[in-house]
Amino acid sequence: MTANMPEFIIKASEEWFRRPLIARLDQEGLTSEWYHTTSPDPNDRKVTMGSVLPDTGRNVNGLRNAISFVIESRGLGLGRTHLKRRVHTHVTAIGSLLQSTADRAADLLKLRAYVDNEVSAQACQGDAVVEAAATPSEYSLLMLDPQSGADKRVNVAWDSALELRPLKVRARPCGYWLSAAQSDVVRRLRGLGVVVQRLDEIDELRAQIYQETARELRPDARGSIAEGGGALRVQVKPVPALLEVQAGSYYVPMDQPLANLVLAAMEPDTQNSYVAGRILTRVADEARVMARPAVKMTPLP
Repeated sequence: MTANMPEFIIKASEEWFRRPLIARLDQEGLTSEWYHTTSPDPNDRKVTMGSVLPDTGRNVNGLRNAISFVIESRGLGLGRTHLKRRVHTHVTAIGSLLQSTADRAADLLKLRAYVDNEVSAQACQGDAVVEAAATPSEYSLLMLDPQSGADKRVNVAWDSALELRPLKVRARPCGYWLSAAQSDVVRRLRGLGVVVQRLDEIDELRAQIYQETARELRPDARGSIAEGGGALRVQVKPVPALLEVQAGSYYVPMDQPLANLVLAAMEPDTQNSYVAGRILTRVADEARVMARPAVKMTPLP
């Protein structure tokens, strides 16, 4: 449930996995619902589905063209209360997902190959969603009546992650340039399985550089970031430029299966970018490459 998710991953997730999962839980007499949260403010009655940001294993694995779920059992701070029911719920759910995987093994391999090729082919074409949000709507949620304890359907204000609202859209680049100083960024990208190439020659690239217009510290759910100083939120304006690049700098192509994961990390003005996490130290050390480079490059191992 995050921006730029391939359509067929979403479809397979729903039809091959979630529907059989719900049916299996029903067979065991276990109720289930979309993952959702409420605000810590008691006056805020809005209910929100799970995060639409690339900040969870569920969404990050989706951007790696894999089907991924998060399953949580009802109850917070219950200790061992209803432990058997909660363990049984997870065993049932995980068993269903594993069975679906086994039943669809051949289809999943075909799906992965198709989606990998589809994502790679989108480089230099069309638009990509840089930032999106859940869609405000209304939903009938099963709750407990505080007086009787009986089940009760209540219509609630509901931020739906099933349909996202694009907040920021940009032309999909051919790739991203990184200065030679950004070796830590390169190391992390390679750790995710992203293809990165080192430029062997000086050249000029048709690009968009980022002009930073504002920056601020933002609250982070984890508290203080380990690197110190908190997380950043920057505002940028992409500006067309003919960029002179040096040998030893890097190119991250978008014609690769993990291109949507690359986009989530590289666009600096999002909550979960490498700039926000202080991994990429300056917006001047990256650029959007808008035409495929002709310069000689060496893929990194």
